[in-house]
Amino acid sequence: MKLLADQTVEEIFGKILPPAGMNIDSDPNIGFGKFIAFGIKTFIIVAGLFMLIYLLFGALDWITSGGEKEKILKAQNRITNAIIGMVLIFVVLVIFNILAGNILGIIRPGTTGWEFILPSL
Repeated sequence: MKLLADQTVEEIFGKILPPAGMNIDSDPNIGFGKFIAFGIKTFIIVAGLFMLIYLLFGALDWITSGGEKEKILKAQNRITNAIIGMVLIFVVLVIFNILAGNILGIIRPGTTGWEFILPSL
């Protein structure tokens, strides 16, 4: 019988594999990179949908304002804020691509989107 200190991690816990939906062989770094890329893509899609809904509510407020200056101003502010939000998301994506891709080198464009290259020892 081996002592606990003499055993490897795989002997103690077994082989740890990434989730089956990641479509990778058995490298956890690739799986974790795909997981991060999926999270970022999901965030961008959800943020875009929320901004579109906010923009449409601003347009609906403008249409139903009936010519009242206060309601038109509120609708204009809502539309302006939605457009500013869209611009901010694109600016953040550009800065992220420059910082993580060109400067740090942890992402690169792949065939299905971004490929994250996580540092390992």
